[in-house]
Amino acid sequence: MTLFRFMLAPLEGYSDWVLRTLCHRHGVDLTFTEMAHVESFLRGNRQALEKIAVCDSTPVQIQVLTGKEEHLESFLSGFEPFPGFEGINLNLSCPSPEVIKRGKGAAMIKRVAKTRRLVSIIHAHGYKASLKLRLGTNAYEKYQKVYLNSLRGVDADLFVVHAKTATQESGEADDYSVFPECVEAAHNIPVIANGGIDSTEKVRLLRDMGVGGVMIGRAALANPAIFDVMKNELGLNEPPKRVSGVEELKTEYESIYALLGGSESYSEAFMSVVGKTVGVEHY
Repeated sequence: MTLFRFMLAPLEGYSDWVLRTLCHRHGVDLTFTEMAHVESFLRGNRQALEKIAVCDSTPVQIQVLTGKEEHLESFLSGFEPFPGFEGINLNLSCPSPEVIKRGKGAAMIKRVAKTRRLVSIIHAHGYKASLKLRLGTNAYEKYQKVYLNSLRGVDADLFVVHAKTATQESGEADDYSVFPECVEAAHNIPVIANGGIDSTEKVRLLRDMGVGGVMIGRAALANPAIFDVMKNELGLNEPPKRVSGVEELKTEYESIYALLGGSESYSEAFMSVVGKTVGVEHY
């Protein structure tokens, strides 16, 4: 039986190692660092380097934004794997118009040959490679199903599909109807569903479509124990785990923060949204 996996989305300004560790303790199988430009790593940018600083062995992939093979090669040539490192996630989903104008983020959905080369570089260094992509930069590209080209043409280890285009607003509905064709196009490479997943009912619906897991963002900020909740309801935790309440989660976050040396700004951001419904975008 194929393992159905739960993943924490990269959330700018929130998903540092403290939140990733908290969610891992409560059922998440894989986490991702916040998006960072490979070029920022190469320049020694402190803020970018802090995003990939790791303080424990929580399973994590490093999410990077790049469009140049030579930059990725330079970064990986000097990269040292750490406990918990699970590979490199290429961002093909950032909706920023400025990023798209530079041929990165969601613009990479149309650049299948280049994406294939980037994945080959990651594999040549012995690391797993995953893609996070949207359904196109706009409605026309979605209609043309350009996203299927990456799923068919790139030999990644994992695909995360955010079921929106880059021009859609965060409040617009995600289109889960695309997942059966995504699963078929991926040829047995796991497809992870992403976008608006906040209930076990949605997870059941997506699992029945054949996806290999789900990635959750905003709902996990409101309740970092949502993974335990869903696994209990799906019968994946045997016996079911006790689910912590909001105040318990805050206390646990503070304990991890003290142990791992968290950032005050991240802590304040987390405490301001936990237990609430939040409008946080992720890439």
